Amino acid sequence: MQEAEGVAMKLKRRTISTIVTIIAMLILLAALPSAVMDTFETGRIYLLSKQFITELPQRFTGPGRVRFILQPAIAILLGCRAGWADARTGRLPFLYALITDAANRKALLRDWLSAVRDLLAMGVSLDAVAQLLIYKQVHPGAAVVIGPVLICLPYAMARALANRLARLALQHSVK
Repeated sequence: MQEAEGVAMKLKRRTISTIVTIIAMLILLAALPSAVMDTFETGRIYLLSKQFITELPQRFTGPGRVRFILQPAIAILLGCRAGWADARTGRLPFLYALITDAANRKALLRDWLSAVRDLLAMGVSLDAVAQLLIYKQVHPGAAVVIGPVLICLPYAMARALANRLARLALQHSVK
């Protein structure tokens, strides 16, 4: 009975993750035509332009500023949870294993992507919404870069650090 409930819960989580990912992709697809038109009109790619650099500080103020705290905080919490789980199962720290364990690299990347997929999708979506509120237009390239940066680095570092701390705690509790 509990096993069936666990399978149903995983399926529900996977369905929600898929919906969140599809929403993020639809937002990016909807923004793409105007970004292409902007590129043709101005002759520049926004993400690689001086305008992007000068507008970057505006992202830290106004409607989008909360996510600069919220997204990394959630990524750190998820990274810590995954790091503790890694330590309990005897897996190496995430970043170390990613670099040194070529045989399991694909599995590690798949595990990482499934763990942060919702956060990445929400990060891209939140950045697109913040751009719309601040600039009255969406640059999908910037959303794809800014959102994940707020998530990937804090998640990976927290996962590796939590793994090391959990290993130390587990070693001390055994002694």
